Amino acid sequence: MTGGIASGKTSIGKYIESVKNTPILDADMFSREALTANQTIKDTIINRYGRTIVDKENTNSKTINRAALGEIIFHDKNERIWLENLLHPIIEKRFEEELEKHKLSSTIVLIIPLLFEANFTYLCSEVWLIYCSLDEQYERLMKRDGLNKEQAKYRIEAQLPLESKKILSDHIIDNTNKLDLSYPQVEVLL
Repeated sequence: MTGGIASGKTSIGKYIESVKNTPILDADMFSREALTANQTIKDTIINRYGRTIVDKENTNSKTINRAALGEIIFHDKNERIWLENLLHPIIEKRFEEELEKHKLSSTIVLIIPLLFEANFTYLCSEVWLIYCSLDEQYERLMKRDGLNKEQAKYRIEAQLPLESKKILSDHIIDNTNKLDLSYPQVEVLL
C-alpha cells in the first residue's frame, strides 16, 4: 500500500489490521525505529546536522527531533537524499525480516509511502494506491502536523505525485472524502 503524505495509508492500514487481523508492516514505523533505537544511525545524523536536531528536552539521550530534521530535509533535496540513502537499507532489511516472520500468512500489508521512489516494488505482489485530491492532501497535512501551506508544499512535493503513482499501481482506493467511504473499496480488494 502506497500513497502520498496524508492520503490515509495509516488509517486504512489500521482498519485492515483490526477488521481482518492482517499483519501490517509500516515503513514509517521502521524509520522511526531506526531514528530512536539505532545509536549508530542517530550518531551519524547528529554528526551531520549538529545539536539543532536533538530534542531540547532530552539532550542527554540524543533523541532526534523529527520536526527539526524534517525542516532540513524537506528544504534541501540533497539532504533528503542523504537521509534516505542512510535509512532505506535499514528499512528494507526490516521488511525482509518481518516478511520472513509472517511467511505463512496469506496476506500481509506493507505500507510504503516511498514504494516507487525507493524501488521497493519487488517486495510486493500487488500495489494499492491510497488516493486523495491534492487539496485534501494539503488540508489533512496542515491540520495533522500543524504546518503552514509552504511547509506542507515542501513535504508533498518531496514525493512522486499521486497522479504518477496512479499509473504505477494495480489498484486505486479513493480516499478523497470520508475515510469510511474507502472501507468498501478495501473489502472488495481483500
